[in-house]
Amino acid sequence: MQTKFVAVECDVYCEWNNQPPRYRAYVNNELFIERTWIWKDAYLREKFQIQALPGQYQIRYEPLDGAKITLENWKVHSGPAGINQQGNLVIHNESS
Repeated sequence: MQTKFVAVECDVYCEWNNQPPRYRAYVNNELFIERTWIWKDAYLREKFQIQALPGQYQIRYEPLDGAKITLENWKVHSGPAGINQQGNLVIHNESS
């Protein structure tokens, strides 16, 4: 079985006070990013580019400093995949 390339995106909102919080994003249990949130009253459109075998994957966020992370508008930008609003990604075997 061959790996497939997919790109998915979502809007990330973060509520925080005091110091800018750090957060992590995982695909299954693999750390994909770790960042510090520096924006007030704004959201970030996050894009994941994934090269993986067909199957099921969970994309999840983990706030590290007590912030509240909200994810909305998940969508597949390109590639043979589908995603729901909880970040559950399915990469399909077919090319289209």
